[in-house]
Amino acid sequence: MNTTISATRPFETISPRWLTDVGLPFVLAWLLFSVWRKVQSLRSDKTTRLNGPASTSLLFGLYRHINEAEDPGAVYEEWALQYGPAFRVPGGFGSSRIVICDPRANAHFYSKETFGYIQTKLARVFIENLFGRGLLWAEGDSHRRQRKALSPAFSNAAIRRLTPIFYDAAYKMRAIWDAMLDAGSGEASIDVQIWMNHISLDSVGVAGFGHDFDALDGEDSAIVDVFESFGSDDTSLLSRFVFLMGPVFPTLQNLPTKKNRMLRRLRYTMRDIADELLARNRREKEGKQMSEEKSVIGLLAFIAVAECLIIADERAPASRIRNDFHQSDARKPEKQQKLRDELFQFIGNDPTFDQLSASLPYLDAVAQEVLRLHPPVRETTRVAAEDDVIPFSSPILTANGDVVSNLVISKGTTITSPITYMNRAEVFWGPNGKEFEPERWLETDGCSRAKEIQGYRHILTFSDGPRICLGKSFALTEFKAVLSVLVRNYTFRLPDGPDTKIENHRSILPRPKVAGKKGAQVPMKVKRVE
Repeated sequence: MNTTISATRPFETISPRWLTDVGLPFVLAWLLFSVWRKVQSLRSDKTTRLNGPASTSLLFGLYRHINEAEDPGAVYEEWALQYGPAFRVPGGFGSSRIVICDPRANAHFYSKETFGYIQTKLARVFIENLFGRGLLWAEGDSHRRQRKALSPAFSNAAIRRLTPIFYDAAYKMRAIWDAMLDAGSGEASIDVQIWMNHISLDSVGVAGFGHDFDALDGEDSAIVDVFESFGSDDTSLLSRFVFLMGPVFPTLQNLPTKKNRMLRRLRYTMRDIADELLARNRREKEGKQMSEEKSVIGLLAFIAVAECLIIADERAPASRIRNDFHQSDARKPEKQQKLRDELFQFIGNDPTFDQLSASLPYLDAVAQEVLRLHPPVRETTRVAAEDDVIPFSSPILTANGDVVSNLVISKGTTITSPITYMNRAEVFWGPNGKEFEPERWLETDGCSRAKEIQGYRHILTFSDGPRICLGKSFALTEFKAVLSVLVRNYTFRLPDGPDTKIENHRSILPRPKVAGKKGAQVPMKVKRVE
C-alpha cells in the first residue's frame, strides 16, 4: 500500500479528528501537570500568606490592568492603602508576585540583588536577545567582576572629561533651532522630544565610544531609524499577547513581533558599530596611538557602553528633558524663569562639571524632581534565589489575620519593588507628592518620610544596591548640561497652554503625546529668550 505524503502540503493528511484525539489530551495533560506542579509548590512554599486584589483574568491575572493603567504607581498606592505595605498580585495561569511598598523592605531587597534576588526568566531572555550575556544579563560574581572592570569608564574624572561633548551637542542643536526661528516669525512649533532623542544619541555615541551617529544632522542611518521606530505603535494582537503572557511563558519573547524585530535590528546594528570600533582600535594600537581612556573601555566596556546607550538615550536624559518640558517647566513658567535666573550668571561660558554637580541648587532640584516623577523604569521584579526573611518598618496583616513585622520568602517567589509608587506616594512625599515642586529638595523637611527610602537621594529611579545604575553620573551630567543651554536660550510653552493634557503614547517604548492627537508628539511653542 502506497502511503506517500505530499512534501509540499504535509498537513493536509491531518484530520480534525486527529487534532481532537491527540491535541486535546495533550492540552489536558499539560494543564493537569501545571496544576500538580502548583499544588506541590504550595505544599513546600513557606512564604507568608498575604491579602491582595482578586484576579480578573485566568490568562493575564491583573498584569494587563497594571500595564494599561495611565499611572501604575497610583494603582499600587490604592492597593497599599487597602492591603498594607505588602500584598499579593495575581498573574496569569495561577502565578502571582508579592509587591513590597515599605522603605526598609525595599532596602533589604535591593541590597541582595544579583545573589539573593535575581532577574526573572523573561528579563533574562529579553536582555540576552538584545545585548547578549553582558553586564545587564549577569548575576552574582560575574556581575560584580564586570561592573568593577567598567567602573573607571563612569568615574567622576571620566565624566568631567566628557562634559564638553554634551555642550557641543547642545550648541549644535541650538544652531539648528536658531535657523528654524529665523526662517519664521521668531516662534516655532518644535517637537522637543524628537530633538532630545537625537541630541542624546549623538552625545552618548561620541562620549561613550567615539562614534557620531549624526542624528542632529538628519543623517539617515540604521541606528537612528531603529530608535525613531520605537515611537511607533505596536498594538497588534500578537505583540500584546506576548507582552502580557511573557511572565508566564518567557520563551514567547523569541516570537517575531514588531517589537522583537526592531530590537534584533538594533542589536545587529550595534554589532556592526562594535566591529568598526574594534578594527579602529586595533589600527591605533598597531600605530601606538591607543589612549588610556580607550584601553580602559576595551571590548567588554564597549558592550556595556552599547547597553548603556539604549538606557541613556531612550530611558534617561532624553526622557527626563522631554518630561521636564512637557509636564513640568512648561506648565509652570515661573519655575522655568527661576531656573533661568540661576543660570544667567553664565554669560559667554558654561557651567563646569563641578558646578553642574554641586553649585547650582535649583538646577539640581529640578533634575531631582524630574527623576522622582518620571522614572524610566516603573518597577523592579526579581525572583528569590534562596529562602529569605524581609524586614518591614510598618506592620503587615497576613491573610491568616496575624500581624507580623517580617515577611518569610521561599526560594522561587517573585518580588516586585514599585519604583513609581515609592517615588510619588503621599505617605512618603506628602499631599503634593505627585506634583512638580523642585522646592521640596531645597527645604529641610521637604521630603518628609521619603528620607527613609534608601537609594540615590531617597529615590529609586537609579535602582539601588549592586545593580544601582552605573551611568547615573553620566546621565545626570548630560541632562543638566543640555537643560542649562536650552533654558538660557529659549522659552517653552505647551501648544494649548498649561492646561494641555499629556498622556502616554502606547508604543514599543512609552512616550508622551498630546491627548486626542495621533502619534508620539508634543510640539512645543519655542521662542528665544529676550
